[in-house]
Amino acid sequence: MQSQNSTEKIYLSNPGFICAAGDSQNPEEFVQNLSTGNRSGIKKTEPSISEENSKSFYAGKIEDSKLRPTNDKFDMRVLQILDFALNSIEKTVQKAVSKYGKSRVGVCIGSCDNGTELSLKGHREFFASAANSEDGNFPENYDLKIQGADYPATFTAKKFGTEGICLAFSTACSSSASAVIKAKELIRAGLCDAVIAGGVDIASDTVLLGFDSLEAVDHEMTNPFSKNRSGINLGEGAAVFLLSKDDFDETGIILAGTGESSDASHMTAPLADGTGAEQAMKAALSDANLTSSAIGYINLHGTGTHLNDSMESKGVKLVFGNALPPCSSTKPMTGHTLGAAGSLELTVCFYAIKKQFLPVHIWDGVQDEEMPVLNLVEKNSGTPALPADSGIKCCMSNSFAFGGCNASIIIKQD
Repeated sequence: MQSQNSTEKIYLSNPGFICAAGDSQNPEEFVQNLSTGNRSGIKKTEPSISEENSKSFYAGKIEDSKLRPTNDKFDMRVLQILDFALNSIEKTVQKAVSKYGKSRVGVCIGSCDNGTELSLKGHREFFASAANSEDGNFPENYDLKIQGADYPATFTAKKFGTEGICLAFSTACSSSASAVIKAKELIRAGLCDAVIAGGVDIASDTVLLGFDSLEAVDHEMTNPFSKNRSGINLGEGAAVFLLSKDDFDETGIILAGTGESSDASHMTAPLADGTGAEQAMKAALSDANLTSSAIGYINLHGTGTHLNDSMESKGVKLVFGNALPPCSSTKPMTGHTLGAAGSLELTVCFYAIKKQFLPVHIWDGVQDEEMPVLNLVEKNSGTPALPADSGIKCCMSNSFAFGGCNASIIIKQD
């Protein structure tokens, strides 16, 4: 094992990604949608298992035409979405494998919803058959393995033939942020030379109805940080990077710092005073050896729920005081992609630096007087490209999850 080097630079490849706002085959469209506030990917959908109550939801959906079958035995939508993202970084992964060897390239993938698109159908068939006999029967093609938390990570390692450490992360909405952070730690510890890191999730019936049961879903367009906010719009997507000691894609963007905290104040609710979020952001700044003034843009977790937005605004204020950098939540354009949100929003920060633009914040503009005022990037202010000499060089991405799993990641131009 190589010795630990806490100062060694870790580079991010160009991301492979797909979501309701765009994908890595056309990143210019993705940037355009985020800079203009295009919400065309957020569409109304009705879960297939809720015919009796006719529930409908706004959700960020990926066009079916963009997805292709995989060679996996269980060719689920979640794997097709992940496969799209992985295909975009395949050549870069091959470079890493060629230089370092299969055993030195690891995998860290975060996700929340594995296999429910098949398990729901399987359980419905089980209960239907049980109604007609003593023993219910699952479909022949159903296997409990598809619901294992490791399945997307195992799929990734199998696709590229890597033999390094392979880890799965399921820390709810911070899953892929946790995966990226662990990838950094594996490289710094000398256990890997490169790691495929990110996440994937789908807006399945289970997710839509589950969050609705928690009264966390807005049945209209989400309205983060507004006094009139009512909840989230869910979404599906994937985003992956190759983190490595070498800048294979010559992006010049490094993972500067990461921070995590666990406030564990409630099973689903965050710590209301924002101190859990504050700890994660301050830890990331400390890890990066930066002051808060270095941050040029913050991608907020910004779910649109009453508890998250209140907590996050307080946490940001505690860290940045009155010198607030521009910030926005991009979930109104992508949907809340749950386990994929951390890496997808890190992708937003990546392009904010590379393309020098500020993603807009979509809301009704009604300030909640019980929350600190943030420096939100308003849609009507316009978001022209910024001059390279005075533009964005450093970004922070926040992810806050059920159970108080808080993560903050900072990337910057080398």
